[in-house]
Amino acid sequence: MTVAVVCAALLGFLLFGLGLAVSMTRQRTGNIHGCPDDPADPLYKLSRAHGNTAEYAPMLAVLMLIVGANDPPQWALWTMGLAVASRYALAIGIVTGPTMAQPHPLRFIGATGTYATGLGLSVAALLAV
Repeated sequence: MTVAVVCAALLGFLLFGLGLAVSMTRQRTGNIHGCPDDPADPLYKLSRAHGNTAEYAPMLAVLMLIVGANDPPQWALWTMGLAVASRYALAIGIVTGPTMAQPHPLRFIGATGTYATGLGLSVAALLAV
């Protein structure tokens, strides 16, 4: 269960850290709602990184806690760690890339890893019942 809790907490840090970054950027720029349509704009990139994290991190955390509570096999623990690494890679790729209008290797790795580990954790959850 320890691995699952640590991984869920790391996803929480990512989600709330990105949320804080969006808020601080809004305050700094004076843009209190919405964001520019420019895919190279820092607020746009932060908002997308936060939104994407908010879409996937909660379900990953739930799956991790379900699997972690049921004496998971070693592969499931590794999958949890890879899921967290994938989410961080995706967020870093979005925020540090020059623009969201063009592909970035970390975004690709992060998205692919998220899908693969999400499916793997879903299987692990079914096997836990």
